[in-house]
Order: sequence, then structure tokens, then C-alpha cells
Amino acid sequence: MGFILENLRNTVIAGIVVTVAVAFGIATKDYTFFYARYLHVLSGVMWIGLLWYFNFVQIPTMPSIPDELKPAVGKHIAPAALFWFRWAAMATLITGLWTAHDAGYLVAALTLDGSARLIGVGMWLAIIMWFNVWFVIWPSQKIALGIVEAEADAKPAAARRAMLFSRTNTLLSIPMLYCMVGMSH
Repeated sequence: MGFILENLRNTVIAGIVVTVAVAFGIATKDYTFFYARYLHVLSGVMWIGLLWYFNFVQIPTMPSIPDELKPAVGKHIAPAALFWFRWAAMATLITGLWTAHDAGYLVAALTLDGSARLIGVGMWLAIIMWFNVWFVIWPSQKIALGIVEAEADAKPAAARRAMLFSRTNTLLSIPMLYCMVGMSH
């Protein structure tokens, strides 16, 4: 058991194997819609989980971390977390659009039409959040963390911009999750 649980890659692979075994054990028809929704929820949990980690843990804790320890966060933890953060955002967007398409409400949701209006608002909030991740937060974080070359005075401004857009996404995540859950009720 140590082989599985002491290595994250092996743990994830084992989780996938168990999921596939359960899925094939109960599958009696085409589960394409179910798989799209499952992958959407799985990637969404990672995306919003990391968003909330940044906003509820990392950002508020950074001022109390001794200066000699901050490079561990900025050079190792934050870049790794940001990798999973941005790709979870991408996977969430793609699987969300796939789910809406398979369920037959993609166009109605995106045009905020009829009974798909609530999920449509949630989808638009998620699209705005995804845009913020890929086109504001990640480019700003690359400057703030020194991943790309920039003037020294550009780093604090980039860090502030990344933080404000991350906080914007935290704000939007609350009504977005309401819309997502509300659609099925």
C-alpha cells in the first residue's frame, strides 16, 4: 500500500483505476454525459480548491512568513500550484461546455434563454474567471514570481494585479457555484 500512497502519481493512477473499475462494473448504457459531468466536477474541485487556497491561505499567510523562507513559496510552491490551477481552469471550461452540449442546453445557456438562464449565468461567470486565469492572473504571476524577465518595479504591480483578479475570481466563484448547483434543483 505504501507504493501507492507514498507517491502522488501512483495515488492518482490508483484513483483512476478504481473509478474505471466502478464505472465499468455498473455501466449498462452510454455514459458519455455522466463522464463529461464527472470530469467537469473533478476539474472544477481542483480549480476552485486552488483558487480558495491562494486566497484563504497563501496570500494572507505570506506577510507572516520569514523573508528567508519566502523563496520556497515563490520558486517552488506557487509555480506548481499555478500550473495545476490554470490547467484545472481549462479542463473545467472544456468539460463544462461538453456537458452543456451533451445535455442539449449549450446555446440556450450561452444566450441566457429560458430555463437555461441560471446555468447560463454560471457559465458566463466561469468563462470570465477562466479568462482572468489565463490572460491576467497567470501572465501577472509570471512577472511577480520572476518566471519571465521584467523590471524590478514591475513585480509588485504584477503581484497586486494577480491578487486583485484572483480575488475577483473568488468573488465570482460564489454566485457561479450557486448557479451550477441551482440548475439541477
